[in-house]
Amino acid sequence: MTLHFRFRAALLVAICLTASACIFPIKRVAPQGTTVTAVVPNNDGWTGVASDADRDRINRTALAWQLGLAEARERGFRDAIRSEGKLLVSGGGLARPAPTPGSYRCRLVTLGRSGKRGPAFERFKPFFCYIDVEGDLFTIVKQTGSQRPAGRLWADQIATRMIFLGSLALGNEEEARAYGADPRRDVAGVFERIAPFVWRLVIPFAQDGTTLQVFELTPVPEQPKT
Repeated sequence: MTLHFRFRAALLVAICLTASACIFPIKRVAPQGTTVTAVVPNNDGWTGVASDADRDRINRTALAWQLGLAEARERGFRDAIRSEGKLLVSGGGLARPAPTPGSYRCRLVTLGRSGKRGPAFERFKPFFCYIDVEGDLFTIVKQTGSQRPAGRLWADQIATRMIFLGSLALGNEEEARAYGADPRRDVAGVFERIAPFVWRLVIPFAQDGTTLQVFELTPVPEQPKT
């Protein structure tokens, strides 16, 4: 390979990374060296799986952003919202939202409460979650805590987002129930990429009364041993 060819190849890669104008095949490798191939379905089949209540929640995501941010600002959390940067910017989803399988450092920020009970803005300690591939769908599992959402990501007609459908595992339960098995535990939301290597999962009108739950997901090479 000549020096001139190497320079042209390096320049092409730099342009693609800067402008996000190119798509290269990516080999995704899970922990323990297991190779996995992620396929994002080219349809919005989630609408045939989601309950009427959850389809309604997802369709009102923009309203949840509006109400949650307005309440938090009104109750004195403007600086806290600003400090979160892109995480709490409504409509900030970027192209190619599909994540890479692996371990993630996750944290939760909540906005607004129904009935004005509880804080209008709350930040929780970071935890770890894991993204994997099951069949042709991505899966997300929160691995610690008393309430651990787990579910699947579905492609959507809106190219900048995916749809999350899952449920909660509580207490010492080893795994969450299947989505739809107990509607009181069902969780539905919108999954977006908001920056290079940063994703968020937005749960509108959560069943615990929170107007908006926003999970931030940042990949880590390996989870610390507990």
